[in-house]
Formats: sequence, C-alpha cells, structure tokens
Amino acid sequence: MRILIIGGGGREHALAWKLAQEHTVYACPGNPGISQVAECIVGDPLSTAIQLRPDLVVVGPENPLIEGLADRMRVEGLTVFGPGTDGAQHEASKAFSKTLMQEAGVPTAPFSIHTDAASARMAAKARFDAGQSVAVKPSGAALGKGVVVCDTYEEADEAIAMMLEDGDLGEAGETVVIEDRLRGWEFSLLSVVSGTEFVSLPVAQDYKRALDGDRGPNTGGMGTYSPVAKVDEELVQKAEDRIVRPMLQAMKEHGIDYRGVLFSGVMVVEGEPMCLEYNVRFGDPETQTVMRRLGSGLGELLYAAATGQPLPSVSVDVPAAVTVVLASSGYPGAYAKGIPVSIPGDLDESVVVFHAGTAPMRRDEPTDALSRRGEGEFVSAGGRVLGVSATGATVAEARAKAYAAAERIEFEGKMLRRDIAAEQ
Repeated sequence: MRILIIGGGGREHALAWKLAQEHTVYACPGNPGISQVAECIVGDPLSTAIQLRPDLVVVGPENPLIEGLADRMRVEGLTVFGPGTDGAQHEASKAFSKTLMQEAGVPTAPFSIHTDAASARMAAKARFDAGQSVAVKPSGAALGKGVVVCDTYEEADEAIAMMLEDGDLGEAGETVVIEDRLRGWEFSLLSVVSGTEFVSLPVAQDYKRALDGDRGPNTGGMGTYSPVAKVDEELVQKAEDRIVRPMLQAMKEHGIDYRGVLFSGVMVVEGEPMCLEYNVRFGDPETQTVMRRLGSGLGELLYAAATGQPLPSVSVDVPAAVTVVLASSGYPGAYAKGIPVSIPGDLDESVVVFHAGTAPMRRDEPTDALSRRGEGEFVSAGGRVLGVSATGATVAEARAKAYAAAERIEFEGKMLRRDIAAEQ
C-alpha cells in the first residue's frame, strides 16, 4: 500500500517507522527523522492527499481531526484512518466527552461543567468542604498540558483563574470541567476502531509530570513503557467492556461513525478501571513504545478500520519496550529552539531514536562543536525533542538500553526524567 501520514512529531515518526517496514510511506510535513524512512512533503495536507491519491491516509495529531480534515478528505474520495469532527469532539470538548460517558454508563469521576469562574469556584469549594480534592480541566484540547490536579482549594482557585479569567489556555480554557480527583494508578489503552468493532494494542504506561517522582507540571508525556506488569488480561477485558464498548455504542446511537484510534486513559481505583479521558488519536509518546513491540499487519489493520472491513489482529513480537523523552530546558514552559542536536551513529541496535521536535540544520547557520563532528544535521524545534526507544527481553533490559543511549545524545539544556519504568 501507499500510505500518507499527516503530521510531523514523534508519534508520526513511530507510525512511519513501523508502516514503512511493509508499505510505501509518505508524510506531510514529516520531520528529519521521518525523512529517513518516508518521503516528506511540505504543503497543505488536503491538497497533498488529493494530488498523491494514496491507498490510505493516517491523520496523526488531534487538531486536524478536530478541524474536520478527515471529513474533507472523505468528501474527496480518500480512505482515511481518523475520526470526523463529530467523533473528534472527545478531544475538542471534555464537556462533551464527560457528558457522553455519563450517558453511556462509563465509570468516571463525578464532574461539573462551567463557563464562569464564580460557579467553578463554588463547585470546587463544595468538593473540598466535603473532603474531596479535585482536578481542573480545560474542556478544549490543550496538548495534554492543561489539567491541574489540586490538593487544596487555593490551587483550584488559581487554576480556575488561569483558565477562565486570565485566558492562559485560550479557547481551550473557556469552558472548564471540575471533577473529583481519582486516586490510583494509570495505564493507556489504544483501540483501533471501526464503528463498534475494535482491536486493542498492547497497553503502555505514560509519565505526564515533568520531573522525577511525578513532580512538576503536566507535560505531553516524558516517557512510556510496555508491558505494564500490573495490567493483566482480565483488567484489559474489564477496561474494554466498561470503557471502550459502551462508548462506541453510545457514539453509534448518536450517529457517529467512528473510524480511528480511541485512546482510553484508564485510572485503576481499588482494582477497578475508570475512565479519566478519551483521546481521538494515537497517544504520544505511548505510540513510540507500542510500535516497537508490534509485528506485521498494522497497515492492513488501519486500512480495514478505515473501510469498515473485518478487523485483523496484529502480532506482538517484542517482549518489552521503553521510551525516554529528551526535552528542551524549560519545557513545558518557555524553551529555546534551534539548538544543534548530536545523535551518535553507533547506538545499540535495539535503539530507535524518534524525532518529536526537530528541524533540519540550515547550512547558513553557524555551527558548534556538535555539528562539526558530523553527528548533528538538525536542530531542536519543540519542547519534546526526541524519544529514545529501546527494546529488550524485559522492561528492565529495555530501560537500561534506552537510558544508555539517552546519555550519549547531546544538546544544550537536555532535560529528561530518570525514573521512567523504574518500578518495573
């Protein structure tokens, strides 16, 4: 097949890396890492797809889905893996998603929805007065960085002011969800969906906080590992039965023909799975880890989902994988761009370095010692720069290889967590 991937981050690099093992892959716009396995085309995604006429288009990021790119492509007769605007409301509006969870009977935290600060503060105070801490969430898409988990009412008050009064998150924070804070542990479940049918990929565990020990602000994700020892087949089955299936049925009843990934963020509370949120695309950086474990057949699975055919299974051939994110100093706040990056050419054969926020080095820019060694042909261009992914017979082995490689990659201000998969 000829497959066009829309996007240019770490998730899209991982998808391109995997799909290129069996298919001809293009990416729009791609990145320096993706260009090693696919032809990158810079231009308007819709125009590129119409001109290229691939057998399948895979839309990576959430924003194009929210804005209706998949719908416009389908009007043009293209086969697309990715939900339309109606299904993408799960990510465009947490208010929509939580309300539909409630309607479908999906276990989730009690919540209320607010568009003004006064009512949001009243709701938060009532929960704290009842002995319950809360999470304050922007309803709109905030790239995984908008949720504020609050231990005190004062923290909730600040989060409400930041979103509803100061407008720090823009349109994403014009509506907020105040929900009870669930206490437990999390895992990520990625399900390839065609209507009400689905196939789940291996589960992974993500690390959202910027600093070791789950401290610091929320990020888009600082690392992942798979498998997760605490997640057995019975727990996955419970999550599918209680979180995935009811939502797919509810969307069908609302006339939503969902064809894409449904990402279920699962919190395990006293042994039982509850839904934190849904996303409408492959997780990032979960995808980097999950793709390392898969065998053949991913392209055929995505094509079947996009076209409504019976869904084939995908083999899982690799026992374990760990991905460690290397970020720019200051992330998820302000950070510098254009920093030369050096990746040695002799990393362990089990390691793949996925590009998340990189750009080609301009030849008219001054170089430094890193680029003069010939190892760096690109510069940093985002908060999360690289995902260093390694495989092994165990999570511990994969972890050791990933960190050994991460230590050898150099760029000024490199930031990483040191405790990814440490508990495994």
